[in-house]
Amino acid sequence: MPILLFAALLGYLLGSIPFGLVLTRMAGLGDIRQIGSGNIGATNVLRTGNKPLALATLLLDGGKGAIAALLAQWLAGPEAAVLAAGGAMLGHSFPVWLGFKGGKGVATAIGVLLAVCWPVGLLACLTWIVMAALFRISSLSALTALGISPLTGWYFGGPLVGGLCLFIAALVFIRHETNIRRLLKGEEPKIGSGKKKAA
Repeated sequence: MPILLFAALLGYLLGSIPFGLVLTRMAGLGDIRQIGSGNIGATNVLRTGNKPLALATLLLDGGKGAIAALLAQWLAGPEAAVLAAGGAMLGHSFPVWLGFKGGKGVATAIGVLLAVCWPVGLLACLTWIVMAALFRISSLSALTALGISPLTGWYFGGPLVGGLCLFIAALVFIRHETNIRRLLKGEEPKIGSGKKKAA
């Protein structure tokens, strides 16, 4: 249906706004793609040493996913919200403006999950916080939080939300391929470390 295609496109366009890149340039910090891991997300923005800017990137990346899903929900219901959420994830990970080279989608994933089914998003947030407190590894925290989301999504939201969570988890795992390799080797840097390249 045209409205569902519109929802997916809306999600993609909103998701593709590279807030990390925009904010770091506005702050006079240069191109975030030339810093640290080269990623445009909040974790890499934190490597500039500007914590407020990293927090702003985190909130805006999450917010754009949430807004996409909520707008689609308002326009056409839950199916449209799920498509917009998936579109936002694809937009953040593969933005047309940056040659389809974007971020890894963790903040955007949390945003869309909070909008589509808040208990799932809340559990993902709590899981990330607990894992980060225990291990201080951002990628491990994200992979764990989103890795269990298909189960919580199915439980709280049924097949539609469960399917969205499975898509999100698969995309995030694919985007974290190099992180997973470093985790297996015990070489993944911890949160706050700026000496090694990481994502």
